[in-house]
Amino acid sequence: MSSPALFESNLHSLPLLARGKVRDNYAVGNDRLLMLASDRISAFDVVMGEPIPGKGRLLTRMALFWFDKLAHIVPNHLTGEPPESVVAPEEVTQVTGRAMLVKRLKPLPVEAVVRGYLAGSGWKEYQQNGEVCGVALPPGLKNASLLPEPIFTPATKAEIGEHDENISWARMAGIIGADLAARVRDISLRLYREASAYALTRGIIIADTKFEFGLSVDGTLTLMDEILTPDSSRFWPLASYQEGVNPPSYDKQFLRDWLETAQVAGEPWNKRAPAPQMPPQITETTAARYQAATSALLSG
Repeated sequence: MSSPALFESNLHSLPLLARGKVRDNYAVGNDRLLMLASDRISAFDVVMGEPIPGKGRLLTRMALFWFDKLAHIVPNHLTGEPPESVVAPEEVTQVTGRAMLVKRLKPLPVEAVVRGYLAGSGWKEYQQNGEVCGVALPPGLKNASLLPEPIFTPATKAEIGEHDENISWARMAGIIGADLAARVRDISLRLYREASAYALTRGIIIADTKFEFGLSVDGTLTLMDEILTPDSSRFWPLASYQEGVNPPSYDKQFLRDWLETAQVAGEPWNKRAPAPQMPPQITETTAARYQAATSALLSG
């Protein structure tokens, strides 16, 4: 991860459609997109001002691994074409290793969140009412407890700078229809179960994750965006896992924890832009944890 960081891509050969929290999306004709993963990082739905060097390449490598490994469960958005084939020669270095050439889909306006362990906002909610996003759980669970079964807890997709909102199953069904919602739920749970079982063999616990789906022109439900990366998942090292305490993480929880104590203009950060400036130690440690997750899951 010693190559220069890419905070923002700058391709002239393709029209820029949007810059997300991490990805810059370019149009390739009317039916494809070039999704380029920058080294930006967000937390609490705010993009930090400093990049994490090499992060975009790690995310892309991991997402491609999972798309291939789980392709038997649901179609995904990859075209199979090399991203370098659609940009100008002088832009190849920006694209190589950090971009995917994908089908253009109609995105579903919900995120499919699956939780296998009690953590984060789920743990906070459980302490208050014994539920997570309307799903009742047994009494006596602790922070980081393994749930009896993985649970599906959908959320709405927020604009940059806004916060995702957990929603009930009924609301999700009202947004996209009950039949489609049930398919998304069932596929998401299967994806999580297979991925988490594999990750355990590599010494990684996938505590929770989120998937995004879209519909193709012919209405096929298709897995899209990225999957099972440290940006979209909570990864814990199995060797140090202990129920009742926050496990060390291979994701951006380290950054979140630092932000909880950070200040802007002498006041605690209000989780709105602009974000506090990250010191080098925070960017370096975050980069190392992303690298550790990639090495554990993809090596060998």
